[in-house]
Amino acid sequence: MAAVELLRLARFLGLCCVLLLPGLWSRPASAERLQVNDPFIEIRTGPGRGYPIFHVAARDEWIDVELRYTDWYKVRTDSGRDGWVHRLQLETTLTAAGGKPTFRDVVIDDYLRRRTEAGASWGLFESEPMLKLWAAYRLSDIVVVEAALGQVQGIYSGTSLWHLGLIAEPFADQRLSPFFGIGFGRLQNIPNASLVGNETTDANLAYAVLGLRYYLTRRFVARLDYSLYTAFVSDSSTSRYGAVTAGLSFFF
Repeated sequence: MAAVELLRLARFLGLCCVLLLPGLWSRPASAERLQVNDPFIEIRTGPGRGYPIFHVAARDEWIDVELRYTDWYKVRTDSGRDGWVHRLQLETTLTAAGGKPTFRDVVIDDYLRRRTEAGASWGLFESEPMLKLWAAYRLSDIVVVEAALGQVQGIYSGTSLWHLGLIAEPFADQRLSPFFGIGFGRLQNIPNASLVGNETTDANLAYAVLGLRYYLTRRFVARLDYSLYTAFVSDSSTSRYGAVTAGLSFFF
């Protein structure tokens, strides 16, 4: 059952990637007209170095910027050719007024405007290996709602859990950013069938988390966190578990 739930979350995250992929694209408020100032700039068939160069715009030729995809810009030449140019080459061009265009590092802009995130991490739930997948949406600059699913495969039992919570990230605009949060969820522990008196535990869950996020590059963020889980086994009994995980996330 836990494996099925993990597979469902993986599919959900994949669907999020498909649905939110258009967020990687943006169109300038108005097309910007630039003049080539280097001996030439290379125009590719797609937004990446893996795409072939099909045209070269020579010095003094004019191009119009129409669309952005991460660090790549779709341009149109006066001769009617459409293609993609890297931001670094466009920074050497001139505006109609004769000045340099003010291209900010768009990946930093994307990081500051990030809203949706998905990731995976690996660590220890008590002393057992744990895999955790999560998806999050930023409600404001510092408040995030996050859903996660974890799978623990122990020697004597298997544990699956899910939780939903609110995360506060007071320094979200910094490259290294601490965060903390609280939430609720559900935990299920299934002992091995060979154990005597094996009984499945299915309990409500509360948790608190404390961690650090570090912006790596482009759309990737490293994450380290410690979570304290409290399982309400019965009206008079609770169990506590600690988990440390580290992983990577991808933001949109």
